[in-house]
Amino acid sequence: MDEPQLFLYGVCFVTVLLAVSQFGKSFLDKSIDYFKLSGVPPPKPLLDFNVDKAQARPYRPFRWSYHQTMSLKKMEPDYWLELESTYKERIAQRKALHAKHGKQIIDALPGSELACRELMEMAIQFLCVRYPKQFHFDGRTLYNRILDTKSKVDEEDPLVVLNNNVPEDFLLTLPDPKTGLYTMVAGVCCSSIGWNVATKIGKPLKEIHNVVPDYKEKMEFSMDRYFSKMPTDKPIQRGSWGLEIGQPLWLQDGDPHFAVRTTQDPNLKIEDIYLRVDWQTLRRLPRSRSIVFNFKALFTPLSSFRNEPYIPHLVLKVLTEGKKNLMDYKGTWHIEHKVIPALEEWCKEQEEKGWVPEKWEVRTLDEDPYYPGWKKTL
Repeated sequence: MDEPQLFLYGVCFVTVLLAVSQFGKSFLDKSIDYFKLSGVPPPKPLLDFNVDKAQARPYRPFRWSYHQTMSLKKMEPDYWLELESTYKERIAQRKALHAKHGKQIIDALPGSELACRELMEMAIQFLCVRYPKQFHFDGRTLYNRILDTKSKVDEEDPLVVLNNNVPEDFLLTLPDPKTGLYTMVAGVCCSSIGWNVATKIGKPLKEIHNVVPDYKEKMEFSMDRYFSKMPTDKPIQRGSWGLEIGQPLWLQDGDPHFAVRTTQDPNLKIEDIYLRVDWQTLRRLPRSRSIVFNFKALFTPLSSFRNEPYIPHLVLKVLTEGKKNLMDYKGTWHIEHKVIPALEEWCKEQEEKGWVPEKWEVRTLDEDPYYPGWKKTL
């Protein structure tokens, strides 16, 4: 371990001791109201919720003109954590990934304990309010009635509790005491493509995003400044997207599935191509002051675009006219030979049906990140 790491760990350990002394109450105190403490209102309870029938909202975060920005929006308090029909399958996948890959999935640096526990408690409180018939917490044990499981929060790793109950990934950051730059200090992540917790932990934002086109030139300074000033009562949300063959959740370099990205298979079928949306939120925790980035991978058959007004036009525009370095990073070449002709056909169909005006000038939709009439689909 080098000297900067030793310095960081030492300062963080002292910070934890001071924080525990300052907070007084244990993080296991059920009386802590994180909604009041953060300034973010509680979600509306879903009293008739059925996880097996629940559908995620149809996120379509397509923009034109397409350039590299964070495209931030105010987070909707009801949807910080969203459960839908893939819940049971995803939790099983997450447990299996952690059992097989260990610290590539879950890890935490010394000094992040307070933030990890706070995040766990905030998530538990949210789940119990939003889904009162599915989750119950008695101050020591979280009862998951969907999976018929119990998590004893004072005996288990907080990030493991999250992984076993919440189908979302969480990356926690804190400012480095030496540089002041926000650094990833802990994470639970089961839906990353080409990276994992072990490759990012301990790195500042600029190193985490070093492969993102235009990040250094257009976003590095503003992101560091945004993190330093972000209040607890103004969480934000955004989405990123890609087009995949199948539904790869956690994909690492060297995996045979990566080979499909280097060729254009003439026998590829449209029904085998999926939109992947990583719907993301960013918020500051009120007690530890950690900033947490969480996201969830959602898959939708590409063929769904056929019945979604304006979406084929938007995606076609991005694929055919998007900035080359951004499209290379997004990695869509391997499916474009099938997707572009399909989108062209669906654009004509939607114009003939009167869903989209002929010669419509493509732009980001007013309904972004959705599309006109999306609520009728739920």
